[in-house]
Amino acid sequence: MNYNTDKYKIYTWKTPLVLHWIINPGLAINELIFGQKVPKVSLVDKTSDLPFIERSFVPCPHCNALHDQRTWSTQNGTAFKNWFGLYCKSCGKIIPCVHNLFSLLILALTFPIWGWFRKSLKENWLSKQAQRFENLDTTKIPNPFDGKNWWISGLKWAGFMFLTMQVIWPLLDGTGITWESLAKGAVIWPISGFFFGFTMKVFTTKRGRKKEHTLID
Repeated sequence: MNYNTDKYKIYTWKTPLVLHWIINPGLAINELIFGQKVPKVSLVDKTSDLPFIERSFVPCPHCNALHDQRTWSTQNGTAFKNWFGLYCKSCGKIIPCVHNLFSLLILALTFPIWGWFRKSLKENWLSKQAQRFENLDTTKIPNPFDGKNWWISGLKWAGFMFLTMQVIWPLLDGTGITWESLAKGAVIWPISGFFFGFTMKVFTTKRGRKKEHTLID
């Protein structure tokens, strides 16, 4: 697809946030267990003065539909269970997504177990998607990092990362859980969560600079 670069800023794997998704080992849990996905391409309207979260879109390469990025949100119950990609409610096809490198490694190593059932699993998953995306209203979804909510979201993220990196990951890689690693994590992750929440607050509430002239999409 060709995008109007005068109107939209294009986000791909080269964008720091998307690259972080690809290389962070902890996010393999999000992909494999929870089915959380990040699109290969997303767009941000540069001509709008709305907050970042309200001017972000995901294009479908199959039907050219532009979806509000909040279509896939916890409030709508659609942020997770997207194991095979993001479902396009306009054409019923799958919007391609990036892959976390560690989830790819795990999938490759376990392919002899699940590979035989991949086609049937995907067909079964796809048959349930239309119902999940019926009657969605993205306009009423609040920004989870707006106001004072940013520190709550930051602490939730810190708790998830502590559980993932200090408990689950050591069990998976065989290093084991130690009191020393738990103590370090108890200090590092709350601080990281604070900075994560504040950064996301600044990022998602940042308003664009509305242009006076009209651009053709």
